[in-house]
Amino acid sequence: MGLYIETRIRTDPDTLWARSQDPREHQRWDLRFTEIAPLPRTGDDEPDRFRYATRLGPFLTVAGTGTSAGERHRADGERVSALRFASPHPLSLLAEGSGYWRYVPADGGVRFLTGYDYRPRWGRPGRIADRWVFRPLMGWATAWSFDRLRLWCETGTPPERLRLHWLAETALRLLAPAAAALLAPPAAALAVLAAALLLPPSARTPAARRCLRTAPPRTAAPALLHTLPPAAPLPAAAPASPRES
Repeated sequence: MGLYIETRIRTDPDTLWARSQDPREHQRWDLRFTEIAPLPRTGDDEPDRFRYATRLGPFLTVAGTGTSAGERHRADGERVSALRFASPHPLSLLAEGSGYWRYVPADGGVRFLTGYDYRPRWGRPGRIADRWVFRPLMGWATAWSFDRLRLWCETGTPPERLRLHWLAETALRLLAPAAAALLAPPAAALAVLAAALLLPPSARTPAARRCLRTAPPRTAAPALLHTLPPAAPLPAAAPASPRES
C-alpha cells in the first residue's frame, strides 16, 4: 500500500470499531471527508456501500462511492475492514483506490492502523501533483485524523472541540512570531519563532507527528480486500448536491 498510518489507542475494541465503522461517527473525526453516508444494498450477499463527499470550497464538493466489508470476530483476536472507492468527479485527483483498517489488540488498548493506495487522474501532471502535493497531504490528514480519534477515545473530548483546539494552537503559533517580529527585539523575535516551530503540540491538540508513518516489514493487505468488488457509480437515486455541480 502506498500510504501507511498507525497509532495506539487506549480504549476497548468495541468503542473503536463503532467510532470508525459507523459512517455518522467516522465523518466526525476524519479530516478527509465532509460527509459519509450509507447507500442501499442491492442484495443480502452484497458488501456495504457508501457515498463520501469532501468540500473543497464554499461552492465545490467532490463526491464518490465505495464498498466495504469487515471481519469483527477472527481467531487471532484482530478485527479487519477493507474498502474500495472511486470518484467520477473530473476535479478529483483521486480516481479510484483501495485500503484496509486493522484493529490489533495491544496492552491496554488497540493498535489501529491503515494502509491504502489509489490511482490519480490527469495523466502525467496528475502523477506529479500527487507525488509532491496531494499524497503528502493525504498522509498528513490521515495521521492527524487518527490522532484526533485517539484523543476522542482516550479523553472523551468531542472531535469538533478537538478541531477548535488545533485551530487555536495553530493560530497562536502563526501570530506570536509575527507579533514578536513587530514589537520585540530581533533576538526575542527569533526565540519566539523557534518556540513556535519546535515546541511539541499540546496533549489535547491532534497532531500527525504522533502517528507511525512507515509500514513495518512484511506488511500486507488482508485477504478480505481481494474479495471486494469495485466501487459502483453514484446511484441515480442519490444525485449530486448543487454544490457538486
